[in-house]
Amino acid sequence: MSVLQPGVGDLPGDHYLAAGSDTVMWGRLPCAIDAAVLTVASGATVTIDTVSHEGILEDQGKDPRAYFGRHGVAPGDVLEDAVAIAASLSRDPAGDGPHVITGPIQVEGAVPGDLLKITVERLVPRVPYGVISNRHGKGALVGVLPRGPHPVSVFTPVEERASGAVATLPLTDDGDRIVEFPLRPFLGTMGVAVAGGERPHSVPPGAHGGNLDINLLVEGTSLYLPVQVPGALAYVGDPHFAQGDGEVALTALEASLRATLRFEVVPRAEALREFGELTGPLVRTEEFLVPTGLDVDLAEAMRKCVRAAIDLLAARWGMDEHLAYAYLSAATDFDISQVVDIVCGIHARIRESDFEKVPPRDPGASRAVISARDGF
Repeated sequence: MSVLQPGVGDLPGDHYLAAGSDTVMWGRLPCAIDAAVLTVASGATVTIDTVSHEGILEDQGKDPRAYFGRHGVAPGDVLEDAVAIAASLSRDPAGDGPHVITGPIQVEGAVPGDLLKITVERLVPRVPYGVISNRHGKGALVGVLPRGPHPVSVFTPVEERASGAVATLPLTDDGDRIVEFPLRPFLGTMGVAVAGGERPHSVPPGAHGGNLDINLLVEGTSLYLPVQVPGALAYVGDPHFAQGDGEVALTALEASLRATLRFEVVPRAEALREFGELTGPLVRTEEFLVPTGLDVDLAEAMRKCVRAAIDLLAARWGMDEHLAYAYLSAATDFDISQVVDIVCGIHARIRESDFEKVPPRDPGASRAVISARDGF
């Protein structure tokens, strides 16, 4: 696996956006007053370099060449943009998140009320290694793991097999045996700018998207987000090579990716016909429509996801509420996206093939149903 330094290698998008000190934010997300680093037409593709925060953080020395060098990585195989970001930018570890965010990108014609559709066309690893970390005060077993005062960061090499690339993880500290698992790259953070003049913390997700950590967002999938500011001001970051639902140790396999994404404006009238009134992120895969629920309380996130799924079934197929509730209970999986980002995430996987024989609904009738439920 080759190392993709900035500007090196295949750049298939209509535009290319590097991750430099003038095109990234560290620990915060864009808001309405931020200037775009790139402006594109609706429907354009952008090849974007993303940089993982692992290896550049303060508790790892803020020197990626030294950090990765201790794990046997040659200096030339450390990303130059990661080195430059660590050297030239700073953040407040007590008040900011860890994530390096590339953007924002202005999409022409996007206005509040529209949806921004971000389609993942290609994801390419930039390096043959990543890191999985656990730090005190984070993760599913807070106060238990790690068993000591210091962070645990597990360097994880990637190796090629006949069946494809795999990550390798030792079973014990002596490293004489390893477990292998396949790569499934995705971007943990995909979002739009929030209204107002305050940049959000990069960790908790919300209606703007952000750090959703939904591992379904692999190549060929799309994320729909309600536009909050003119031009949408989209951004991406938190690249992963793999993640299990839940992301229980705080991070998954964090590693830098080169992403080619298509940005499209879905006008409000079309968005209402397709999905009803979306108030939060919606994922679409080849097989599933995936509404989401987000809350600091996991049980409440589940309730919000169920409500979002019921409303989507009503809007798209005109399904009565009690029947939608029954269908979801019998036929839909509700998965935990993550439990480690302050705001927990649940996502539902609704099979679109179940509705192939459903006749077209009456758009006016479904909108009336949605309007009647606005106060739920």
